[in-house]
Amino acid sequence: MQIPVFMVDTFVNRPFSGNPAAVCLLENDLDENLHQKIATEMNLSETAFIRKLHPGDDFTKSSRFGLRWFTPAVEVPLCGHATLASAAVLFHIRMGVYFFLQVLQEVEELIKAAVGDMVVQDVRFSPDTMNLLVRLSDTYKRSVLEELQVNAQGFLSAEKTGKVKGVILTLKGDSSGKHDFYSRYFSPWCGVLEDPVTGSTHAVLGSYWSEQLGKKEMLAFQCSRRGGELKISLRSDGRIDIAGQFAVVVKGNLTL
Repeated sequence: MQIPVFMVDTFVNRPFSGNPAAVCLLENDLDENLHQKIATEMNLSETAFIRKLHPGDDFTKSSRFGLRWFTPAVEVPLCGHATLASAAVLFHIRMGVYFFLQVLQEVEELIKAAVGDMVVQDVRFSPDTMNLLVRLSDTYKRSVLEELQVNAQGFLSAEKTGKVKGVILTLKGDSSGKHDFYSRYFSPWCGVLEDPVTGSTHAVLGSYWSEQLGKKEMLAFQCSRRGGELKISLRSDGRIDIAGQFAVVVKGNLTL
């Protein structure tokens, strides 16, 4: 069996930056345990599997597919950057696509593990995504967030509630920069110490910063080592559109 596989760098317009994801096109059903084995072999923060909804569907013609996401350790319910990568692959072979998605006091020690003695301006929790959002003081500059040394592995022992599966550190953009806000994201519970650029967390960040800034259109930057830029738009119904650029860096086949 051969499975077409792509590697796509997302939320950038050049290779070797942004957040990379592997994308596999499944012509036929795959043994359940192979999804995780392939994702572990790819060893990226996410591997996406695009599957046909009906046997007669065609990757070059059809427009509706199923989508699943796996980290090297577990399947996750949603991944933004791997969804963008999947759309990029399908548009790369000249087609449009719609996906059916599968779709504070008690955290004081965890916050301390994340930011040490830095001044925290706000803390929020998203029960839908199980992400803890920690906003640093507006007095800090982007460089402070970028240079912050975070031992994400230590989050595992610091988190006592069992409710948190990811930590978002975020900072308001300053008037001299083009970005409305900055962030970094850590999820050792899912086998990802730090994710380079995270689409799903910007659903949380987009809602938060829209409320804080009074804006519906925002430009965000995730300050990981690779880095990436995201365009955020809030719809009238409260949903969020997230857009970004991409670069296809690998195209080939998996032989099983």
